[in-house]
Amino acid sequence: MGFDEQVAMGFYVGIMFGVVLILKWGLKSVNIWVYERYLGKTTRERLPPGDFGWPFIGNMLSFLRAFKSGDPDSFVSGLAKRFGSRGIYKTFMFGHPGIIVTTPEACRKVLFDDDAFQTGWPKATLELTGKKSFIGISYEDHKRLRKLTAASVNGHKALSIYMQHIETEVVSALEKWSQMGQIEFLTQLRKLTFQTIMYILLSAESADVMDEFEKEYKTLNYGIRAMAINIPGFVYHAALKARKKIVAILLAIVSERRKKREADQGMSKRDMLDALIDTEDENGRKLDNEEIIDTLVMYLNAGHESSGHLTMWATIFLQSHPKCLKIAKDEQERIVNGMPPGQKGLTLKEFKQMEYLSKVVDETLRLVTFAYLTFREAKKDVDFQGYIIPKGWKVLLWYRTIHLNHEIYPQPNEFNPSRWDDLIPKAGTFLPFGGGSRLCPGNELAKLEISIFLHHFLLNYKLERENPECPMLYLPHSRPKDNCLGRIIKVSI
Repeated sequence: MGFDEQVAMGFYVGIMFGVVLILKWGLKSVNIWVYERYLGKTTRERLPPGDFGWPFIGNMLSFLRAFKSGDPDSFVSGLAKRFGSRGIYKTFMFGHPGIIVTTPEACRKVLFDDDAFQTGWPKATLELTGKKSFIGISYEDHKRLRKLTAASVNGHKALSIYMQHIETEVVSALEKWSQMGQIEFLTQLRKLTFQTIMYILLSAESADVMDEFEKEYKTLNYGIRAMAINIPGFVYHAALKARKKIVAILLAIVSERRKKREADQGMSKRDMLDALIDTEDENGRKLDNEEIIDTLVMYLNAGHESSGHLTMWATIFLQSHPKCLKIAKDEQERIVNGMPPGQKGLTLKEFKQMEYLSKVVDETLRLVTFAYLTFREAKKDVDFQGYIIPKGWKVLLWYRTIHLNHEIYPQPNEFNPSRWDDLIPKAGTFLPFGGGSRLCPGNELAKLEISIFLHHFLLNYKLERENPECPMLYLPHSRPKDNCLGRIIKVSI
């Protein structure tokens, strides 16, 4: 190749490179033009730093890449490196422009200021969980529904009743697993927690629909935080089909239960469904079928996924930290030895005595951060820390970054229940169940389930994992790729 040809080739390469850069810049400007053009000049100038990413998909590719790489925290740390460490960034995710917040101050502001922020979950989550569930309704409706259902889930009387059933199921499951040989520990825990929430919500109907429900809920859960692409082959499409089946089953159950309760006015309340059917507000208004079904769908989904995963992680953490395991086991032995003669099973009294185990649960909640982010939406332009959060934009509260912040929790990646000995978390620094008016309504039930399981596991069993160094998956929730394959070994007679 002659000199002239080399120059020409270099010129053409340079032109092509320039075209690619211009094309990339142009494509990355599409979302900016679409979503910022209607904002006033002052608002545009005071938006947080950030990147809207590619047209339509925004930053979803970099988000998914980080979570599938084995380093999910690289997504937010990448933003901090590019745009500074103030912990507030503009973005485009899940089909909407939004603001990511990663600091306690920002999360506290968003969670507790109901005048400025409302629920803002993505379309996929709303459609699958239900527009009349807790996450889809207005502040006033949420307040009303929460008041009507609180006693059925977290009330002292309800928890006392649930304890008996949970303990019976845990004892039976552990004995069964110890005889099964190799099992997927997480899979079995999810079945156990699913059976528990089904009993709490639907009691007698549980046995008839258990297997079908569990299968459909697994499909539904994978679509909860997916992009709302309703085309065959996409996760969201399959999840919508699963929801239709779930709703059809629940509608039949609700309709039949209504008939029974109308025919027998003195019929006692057996479960949460009975309570939802009977309950009424101060104006005498009762819940309609759609409200009841969406409430059940939400509780069924949230009530077993988190408990199952967190129980697995608490077990793994304890077994990999022998000193912590010994302290926890000694505490449970003291509690059993201190029970009155003739008492069979645990009561809330013993549950409240599990002080170290409570720290184990809190440390697991912090370290795992099952719900690594949640969503709100600005009801008006909000001025915060010198930036403007525009009306209608989503706010993504990134809890995981807060829980792993070394300035808040020294050596944050270390499992250390004793860090809670003298620690009273400041507002916005410990958010495993969210916060504010929309705090997760089943938080006490979840802790109760985990603690009862650990009580019996610590006293009588151990876990032998097949692949302790198994690679991790982080979507939709953190878990070993093999679902914690191993054996449950009975260590006492």
